[in-house]
Amino acid sequence: MREIHFKINGEKVRLSVKPNRTLLEMIREDLKLTGTREGCGVGDCGACTVLLDGLPVNSCLVLAVEADGREILTVEGLARGDRLHPIQEAFIENFGLQCGFCTPGMIISAKALLDRNPDPSEHEIREAISGNLCRCTGYVKIVESIKKAAQRLREGADGV
Repeated sequence: MREIHFKINGEKVRLSVKPNRTLLEMIREDLKLTGTREGCGVGDCGACTVLLDGLPVNSCLVLAVEADGREILTVEGLARGDRLHPIQEAFIENFGLQCGFCTPGMIISAKALLDRNPDPSEHEIREAISGNLCRCTGYVKIVESIKKAAQRLREGADGV
């Protein structure tokens, strides 16, 4: 076991983990943050995407010990109380989800994009979510949702 210290969704955490435990397992099983999903387990689908020091990573491919001294953001960390993040609101209002399984990873990938590029083109949006697979939609509504979220954030919506 190895003790690690990190921040997740703004809260400081100290935890003992096995050296071979994945970040995904730690997030879901140890911290009970189940919004991050396991899809493929091999980094192909993006359902497990979280931000690690602001960069999107497939948490199924990252060891939990690699989070030591770092900051993690999961989909649970976006909302503030009962107020959804503008990206979450845009996905709901623009029908950017169907079954919802891929949605947390898509939203986290969109957050990473909009943090670095507040006015992305459609091509840039599609490129940013290219590591996130959705089996229900044709991605049109997802792209529209991200465009709408970008517009809201540029207009000053409360984007965490």
